[in-house]
Amino acid sequence: MSDGRMAQPLETDRPTPFDPPVELRRRAPLSRLAYPDGHVGWVATGYAVTRAILADPRFSTRRELLHQPVGHERAHERPTPAEPGIFPHMDPPEHTRYRRLLSSHFGPRRVAGLTPAIRRYTAEALDRMAAGGSPADLVTSFAVPVPALVICELLGVPAEDRHAIQAATAVMNDLESTPERAVEAVMSITGTVRGLLARLRAGSPAPQDGLLAHAVAAGDLSDEELTNLGMVLLATGHLPTSSMLALGTFVLLTDPGERARLAAGPELAERAVEELLRYLSILQFDVRRTALADVEIDGQVIAEGETVVLALPVANRDPARFPDPDTLNLERSAVGHLAFGHGVHQCLGQHLARAELRIALTALLERFPDLRLAVPAAEVPTRERMAVYGVDRLPVAWGAVPAEG
Repeated sequence: MSDGRMAQPLETDRPTPFDPPVELRRRAPLSRLAYPDGHVGWVATGYAVTRAILADPRFSTRRELLHQPVGHERAHERPTPAEPGIFPHMDPPEHTRYRRLLSSHFGPRRVAGLTPAIRRYTAEALDRMAAGGSPADLVTSFAVPVPALVICELLGVPAEDRHAIQAATAVMNDLESTPERAVEAVMSITGTVRGLLARLRAGSPAPQDGLLAHAVAAGDLSDEELTNLGMVLLATGHLPTSSMLALGTFVLLTDPGERARLAAGPELAERAVEELLRYLSILQFDVRRTALADVEIDGQVIAEGETVVLALPVANRDPARFPDPDTLNLERSAVGHLAFGHGVHQCLGQHLARAELRIALTALLERFPDLRLAVPAAEVPTRERMAVYGVDRLPVAWGAVPAEG
């Protein structure tokens, strides 16, 4: 076992907006990590090690067992067990029960049925963006509203409630929001979900193919479970996709060759999305597992109770798995990347996210073939300390370039 005295804190400073921290990449595939609360655990950076841990049932995602790898004012507080319905922080069999109830609503057939809605919301957002004129913030005008509206469609949130959810999720996405505003936004979404559930219980009309309507009709979950479930799905169902959509656009606008390749061959969209997911890997340090028993991995023993951070952005740049991993190559076969995780906790919404990214990115480049950054790339603010990496704003422009002077 490695000497805990050699443990170092997690490195989060990135050399560029698109590359993982240099010092983190220099680590061994599995190395000791010093946590802010004094815990000495691990960080996995190698592809094979990371995949093995994700697939191993001897590692837990239970919130109360996990240590937080980045410092903040509450790092020393032990988290409480997940409330009913917060299934991402549960292990089987509890996790399995929720997952089974939800899986058909996020499968390929359901996503195919949502494709017309994704195209419609994408076109409407692009129309509003064009009407507002150049320049614009791609995050607020496009990257946030499209996935937010799509997840509302999937859940069956009525049209009259969607504006409130959009507004609240925009506040939650904004790094400049005060803690008070963020709490208000969460309470707003919670209230909207509770109101919808009350109407469904009372037999009010609602989209019959909506997930929440199906869940209420099935009668398997309590209102507390359904409310928490709705909150989880609204948050996880749009924030990562919004971040990927904005960051993916950012990297394409800084790489004219790959951007031109995608614009000229939209049939490459599926492969391009997989490569963008691999290359950018926005879940940067919040994918964690805690050992439920002593587990030997890569010749080292992770002791019971020790937390491992799974550094997906580094694992997806492992040259042993992906040749020339630091080059963005939209024609690469990135099959097997870990951007959505692996094993029983692999992202439930991966099919939906892929469809949204494929449709939205190709439509954006078709609508604005001369889209460009409105500020130098170095001035685009990034979220290095956020669990879901991305950009807070992405100023873009199109049309005639203003004359200097």
